[in-house]
Amino acid sequence: MPAEYPTLPGRLLKGFERYLSPRAQIYRENGQWLPISSQEMLRRIAGLSESLAKLGVAQGDRVALFVSNSPEWHVADFAALGLGAVIVPIYFRESAARMAYILAHSEAKVIFVAGEEQAKRWREVAQNCRSVQKVIYARGAAAGKATAAEGNRGVAAGRGSGSEGSGSGEALSYEALVADAGDAEIGAYRRRIAGLRSDLLASIIYTSGTTGEPKGVMLSHANFTSNSQASFERFDLGAGSVGLSFLPLAHVYERLVDYGYLFNGVTIAYVPRMEDVPQALLEVRPHICAAVPRFFEKLYGNILERGAQTKGLRRRTFDWAICVEKKAVPWRAYGRRVPLGVRLQWRLANRLVYQKFREGVGGRMVEFISGGAPLATELAEFFTTVGLPLYQGYGLTETSPVVATNLPSASHIGTVGRPIPGVEVRTAEDGELLVRGPCVMLGYYKKPEETRAVLSSDGWLATGVIGGLDADGYLSITDRKKELLKTAGGKMIAPAPIENALKSSPFVLNAVLVGDRRPYIAALIVPNFATVRPRAAQAGVKLVSPQEMVSSAWVHDLIEGEIKRLTANLAQFETIKRFALLDREFTFDGGELTFTLKLKRRVIDQRYGDVIERLYAQPAPASPGSR
Repeated sequence: MPAEYPTLPGRLLKGFERYLSPRAQIYRENGQWLPISSQEMLRRIAGLSESLAKLGVAQGDRVALFVSNSPEWHVADFAALGLGAVIVPIYFRESAARMAYILAHSEAKVIFVAGEEQAKRWREVAQNCRSVQKVIYARGAAAGKATAAEGNRGVAAGRGSGSEGSGSGEALSYEALVADAGDAEIGAYRRRIAGLRSDLLASIIYTSGTTGEPKGVMLSHANFTSNSQASFERFDLGAGSVGLSFLPLAHVYERLVDYGYLFNGVTIAYVPRMEDVPQALLEVRPHICAAVPRFFEKLYGNILERGAQTKGLRRRTFDWAICVEKKAVPWRAYGRRVPLGVRLQWRLANRLVYQKFREGVGGRMVEFISGGAPLATELAEFFTTVGLPLYQGYGLTETSPVVATNLPSASHIGTVGRPIPGVEVRTAEDGELLVRGPCVMLGYYKKPEETRAVLSSDGWLATGVIGGLDADGYLSITDRKKELLKTAGGKMIAPAPIENALKSSPFVLNAVLVGDRRPYIAALIVPNFATVRPRAAQAGVKLVSPQEMVSSAWVHDLIEGEIKRLTANLAQFETIKRFALLDREFTFDGGELTFTLKLKRRVIDQRYGDVIERLYAQPAPASPGSR
């Protein structure tokens, strides 16, 4: 493997040599998008790497990144990797307790902190992180306003006024550490990385997980570069295209995608806050964007909400275009024949309505990529049909991450695509998906028993999901093995496909199935107040608040009708017998979602335990109907 795949810094240099870009990175500051060229990015990387070496960072040392999506994230990443150091990324809104655990468990020697919020969080945990000797602040972090002279004096001495090993760490300025770098530092950086092997440990990524203590996934340089070569680079985007980076870079999904951008001459546009994504789409006008299903669910909901707010001819045109979209799905999404009339209607709808959908995300989007959780087939069909191709893939942190992906040249909606080159996939007797290939992790850091439990001696990784390949080699994922519901009657039910079907309703924001070891399946439903309220107004029902909405008999009947419509093809034991309406959405800040917006079912079960118990207080009805 070391001979076959390059190191991450080696692959970056190859990309810079092939694609000399005036805008390798762009970021928003004071209302403007500012560029950083590939030459300037390399200068900063080399300068920081030289400074880290003088500070005593060496091969194998752990370097933590507590930084939101920004140019500094990748500069620090490649600077440390160029020394053979190991990156420990920390989600930029991580809790103090988990952050302290990650830093202590990984024995991080240096931490990068960017931003006031991150600096405040670091101060909360600093005294409990005795391994941290150096703290490098960037982008206005309060403790990082050292002058260039002060920063350089700290580098020259290898230490500063801070007390090493005290838990607070010596404070240094990122800007100072890169200020004076030039050709000499770039030359030294090139010489260093030439001596690195790609089987070296590159990163320890602590999984957020839906349950249990976080595990540190160990990934090598070759894990990453093999995965980038086999997956992202087959999207064949032209140099100079723009990719939006807004999912947390601490998560392996966005990290691998951004490596793909850098290696292939695609400009990275950094968006540090999720709430700024809609504006960034309009300003940056990206060609590609990687996101999770929740992003596409919200985008779809916003489209329907805007349509619901129109009146008269515009409203009738919008509703007609949505009906045309459904008729055009076989043609646009699957390449099948449809009547000439449908094709003509689609072309008219495209000019009148779908073009506006595309303009709402910048007007230049070539492809969306979905990962991190199962995507509803209806969403992929919708976006692809209206001219926003959406390609779903599958992976996990332990596989760096991509196992399979749909591509512009080979896509089958409803699957996660074919396994990428070099990756083998097979199914265990119980239906669990097993994976082997150069992207499979080295193991869990300091957890040999947990490693042996999922990784066989001959390299097969147990993924924890149920899935299989079809006759054409496309992979389908049923659900996570641990999340299958087993009813009291012994029936096994995969909740994710049913939940995704429910969320395809314009009136449903989120849905969670319950029923493990229960006599029947029930659901917790979060209605979409923005779309339910105008529909209720048309029926003469006034709704002022989400609380009024969930107590309304009219809304209950509306949601019941949606459940019946969207689950009509399910087996009897899979049907939802009762449901409850909730007046607030599940959120990461609320603790119900992971960093990639997957449901934390255990938390939801506990938080809404009394609601769930009421759903099972009476014998099951023949159909949905109990609030």
